[in-house]
Amino acid sequence: MNQFNAVVTEIRSEGNLNIVKFDFAGISLSMISLELGDNISMGSELVLAIKPSHITFAVDRGAGFDTMLSCINLVPAFITEVRNGLLLSSILLSIGDFVFEAIITLEASQKMKLRAGDRVVVMLKASELSIVEVLA
Repeated sequence: MNQFNAVVTEIRSEGNLNIVKFDFAGISLSMISLELGDNISMGSELVLAIKPSHITFAVDRGAGFDTMLSCINLVPAFITEVRNGLLLSSILLSIGDFVFEAIITLEASQKMKLRAGDRVVVMLKASELSIVEVLA
């Protein structure tokens, strides 16, 4: 499980549905939440999590990223390591001082010809982020 600290910068609610925005190392992230504890408010410091299998990314081979995507959390990163197994690949992604792990199929890793140093855009679906702990 990838875990990282973030600070709540905005909360929008309608009924039980919440859109929560965070600052993560200077990067704005959004999360969809159906339940939000009373102890979470603007300025709350939290630990967020996302499963490695829920991280998607696109590699930049010089064509740029002009395609419109439905994913709101688009974060620039670099691949630091590619570990190919028999069925799956573990891709280590550097986002500032943080390293995230993404798990993708070996077929996708080979098709994309992934290698350390590749510049990528990481896509973190707002519905896949979760709050692990409220720090302050």
